[in-house]
Amino acid sequence: MITGPCLIVQPIHAAGLDRLRAAGLEPRPASGTDSETLAREVADCVAVITRNTGFPARAIAAAPALRVIGVHGTGTDHVATAEATAAGIVVVNTPGANAVSVAEQTLALIFALAKALPEADRSVRTGDDSFKFTARLIELAGLTLGLVGFGAIGQATARLAAALGLRVLAYGPSRPDADFANAGALRAASVDALLAEADIVSLHVPLTTGTRGLIGRDQLARMKREAFLINTSRGGLIDEAALVEALEAGTIAGAGLDVFAQEPLPVDHPLARQPRAILTPHVGGSTGAALIRTAETAATRVVDVLAGRRPGGLVNPDVWERRRAP
Repeated sequence: MITGPCLIVQPIHAAGLDRLRAAGLEPRPASGTDSETLAREVADCVAVITRNTGFPARAIAAAPALRVIGVHGTGTDHVATAEATAAGIVVVNTPGANAVSVAEQTLALIFALAKALPEADRSVRTGDDSFKFTARLIELAGLTLGLVGFGAIGQATARLAAALGLRVLAYGPSRPDADFANAGALRAASVDALLAEADIVSLHVPLTTGTRGLIGRDQLARMKREAFLINTSRGGLIDEAALVEALEAGTIAGAGLDVFAQEPLPVDHPLARQPRAILTPHVGGSTGAALIRTAETAATRVVDVLAGRRPGGLVNPDVWERRRAP
């Protein structure tokens, strides 16, 4: 029987907590997400499950019994993975568990921009009869959607978009040709080529040292003036100051953002005052179905590690043979 406390850094669905309890673990909600609180409350824990807050090096150093960090979602940029690996702590994540919901959020932002939904709603509420005759609305069928990144979410987005009649162009150099064929997408030769050709650009890559600031002034300048930029991945992929400049100058037509470099987005941030941007508060993976799948998957992988079973979603596979013993 597996025993011991599992620190829950941010709330997860009850289905995941039930799975932990059924295995013998004691889910323990953290009282805060700052490093001092986490370092104090993880001291006797054998496991941790965190969401977008991540888990810092300070807390890892304060956890002599910790054996596994489970990430509720795909991104591990806020987890001190190098320090965890050095300490023999396994890190697991849940890629694909929220893929359908994030893909749907991507399409929702595209539709909101193309059909000017916020402005249309406002026109009805304010009695603006002129909107119907002056709005620039866009038919999506036949346009080119460019996907930067072609993992589980990118492929789910491609399938939905192709079904709507969009031509899908995707950049995923490590992906086999079969992934593109199965999702109804064409392979892009480079990010620059994709940016120049796409009517809509959507980002689906993790945030790493290599992808931080992936979309900056030069990349925005390569896009069509009538193009939209969508980001449901990680805010740090975009130089937000450059994006604001591009939107104000009309270099691109609009942006749909579910993620930001700082979350929650400060209310006085320039993006919050940008009428060409539609903003949502990192809710792409927050549908009921996705939250259940992600919580259950994270809990299962944590339990697998503690039971000595090699888990799916292993972020630091090099640690497995030298993982911390009970």
